[in-house]
Amino acid sequence: MSFSKNIKEELSRQLSLARHCQIAEIAAIISLCGSISINEWDEYFLKIHTENLTVARKYLILVKNAFDVSAEISVKQGIGLKRNKIYTVLVRDKGASLQILKAAKLIDSQGEIREELSLTSNLVVQNSCCKRAFIRGAFLASGSMSDPSKTYHFEIVTSVMAKARQLQDIINFFDMDAKIVVRKNHYVVYVKEGKQIVDLLNIMEAHIALMDLENLRILKEMRNFVNRQVNCETANINKTVTAAAKQIDDIQYIKSTIGLGKLSEGLEEIARLRIKQPEASLKELGTLLNPPLGKSGVNHRLRKISEIADNLREEKERM
Repeated sequence: MSFSKNIKEELSRQLSLARHCQIAEIAAIISLCGSISINEWDEYFLKIHTENLTVARKYLILVKNAFDVSAEISVKQGIGLKRNKIYTVLVRDKGASLQILKAAKLIDSQGEIREELSLTSNLVVQNSCCKRAFIRGAFLASGSMSDPSKTYHFEIVTSVMAKARQLQDIINFFDMDAKIVVRKNHYVVYVKEGKQIVDLLNIMEAHIALMDLENLRILKEMRNFVNRQVNCETANINKTVTAAAKQIDDIQYIKSTIGLGKLSEGLEEIARLRIKQPEASLKELGTLLNPPLGKSGVNHRLRKISEIADNLREEKERM
């Protein structure tokens, strides 16, 4: 089961005790995957369509608890390449449909549907608890999350910009940084920062998924830390080996031209020691000298040797 499905399965079992929060969650589900049929007598019939049985089951429970209304669920095979099953939940009672739509503020007092089932009033999401419920319902209806072991990406897909902006505002109420991008004629509200996604799971009350994500984040951070340490050590080793090879090359050149005996006592000592200890670090070389010398002192002597070797090479080229 994917991480998204695990979250939705957990959210389907999360039921707010407060009726106003249940209505906020219903409003989000209807807004993002609902439709209304109106017959010739102007009677309303409310439906939601989803490919996820978990969403259909949660919606059934919500309308039953909040409105004491029974709904019918049906399933049919989808068309296209995926051929996913489509679950339809229908509230056939016209009075109940109208009651739900009015309570969810998806229809005004004159029975007009606004902005393709966008909320016509902020009263439904006035309280922070209702905002949490609304985000939960929106994710159930039209959300997804990538595998956090690979990347962090949380998104909810909407059909119109009005819904996307409304959802963005509700998410950002909790100090998030949700953004909107257009993708294939849809408006996607997304969050990509790992810590904020953890906070969003907490806001939706998906606590098991939150712990799973936190464990993955810790493992990834530890792995990245170890990789950085290894890369740093590897770079330092390569740097040391490259520098040592250059130093030995300079020493051998001096030895073959004027001889190491022409160097000062300190330079000759470090030159002979470097040849004997080609893999030693500057600090290790310093401890082998008598008297011992610090890293900067060893580096200074080796730089002087390099300058002498370079001067000898220049003189040879001029001859």
